Amino acid sequence: MSGAVASDGFFRRLVLPGLAFKAVVIGGGYATGREIAEFFVGSGQMGGLLGLLLAMAIWSIVCAVTFEFARQVQATDYRGFFAELLGPGWIAFEIAYVLFMILVIAVIAAAAGEIGTALFAWPTWIGTALLLGLIIAVVSRGTAAAERLFRYSSVLIYAVYALFLILALAAFGDQIGGKLAASTPGAGWVAGGVTYASYNVIGAALILPFLRHQSSRRDALYSGLLAGPLAMLPALGFFLSMIAFTPEIGEAALPSDFLLTRIGVPWFGFVFQAMIFVALLETGIGMVNALEERADAAVRSRGATLPATARIALSAAIVIGSGVLASKLGLIDLIASGYGVFGWIMLFLFVVPLLTLGTYRIITRPLEIAST
Repeated sequence: MSGAVASDGFFRRLVLPGLAFKAVVIGGGYATGREIAEFFVGSGQMGGLLGLLLAMAIWSIVCAVTFEFARQVQATDYRGFFAELLGPGWIAFEIAYVLFMILVIAVIAAAAGEIGTALFAWPTWIGTALLLGLIIAVVSRGTAAAERLFRYSSVLIYAVYALFLILALAAFGDQIGGKLAASTPGAGWVAGGVTYASYNVIGAALILPFLRHQSSRRDALYSGLLAGPLAMLPALGFFLSMIAFTPEIGEAALPSDFLLTRIGVPWFGFVFQAMIFVALLETGIGMVNALEERADAAVRSRGATLPATARIALSAAIVIGSGVLASKLGLIDLIASGYGVFGWIMLFLFVVPLLTLGTYRIITRPLEIAST
């Protein structure tokens, strides 16, 4: 029994934060492959791979510093975190975050609609409505419910991406190896990696409620460094599969569907699309939960609690409004017009202050105080 408890403690302290970070970034970051195509295909095969590895390194560093800074200032939600990091400027982050959250939920809602159409020939609104309804149902139950979902959904996601890469290598691995061997890094891979990392790394600040099991600097730093690989491994496998059909795959609305057609295993196509739906669900839950935990903290600071009906109403307002936006704009337009802008906004509101002011405060704070 004690071994099982220790193992679960290890998971909650060091692995769960990375799974939560993966959950927040996967839906808006690479679940359908559209985002990878937007930021990396144009840099060529080797350039795209280097850009993804650069983004992974940035994620690990920023997550590690974020987790430790949050632990030191005892921030359990993003509002408390940015009040310490930016002072009165925290409101600028919140405005940017709410707008970004609406954009991401609109993107995943549009993708869910397209998945429903591809699998069952549904009208797009049915897939969108199903996703948004499930987000509301889970988020209304709080962070503990999200933790349970992330634990089990992550097993499905990693297993399906691994099988996807295996089937892709079997079907067109010779094309992947040939193109990668002949490739040299193209222009823009550094900018692509930095921009992609910057708009996704906001997830490090959104998953602070999932750090409640940590108790030391080592927990924070180790889990942060592990978060980058945990979040990026499926994307790396996805990009390797895409290499066989670059650059034409860059024009596909759903690169995942493009590749599944060429893999030619019908039953796996169904499994993969269902997994993408779960990944989109993870992201929606992670982003909306962050806002609800922030609202709950504000209410608790006044000596009250946020009732379940209020949690349901808040999440419903967010996801339904975002779903309306998704119905007005296409998936490619949403990604191309919105993500790049927010990447630069988050770079200056979050990454730069964190790696300068935040790092300085961590280094100058006595270790014996920080590690208690």
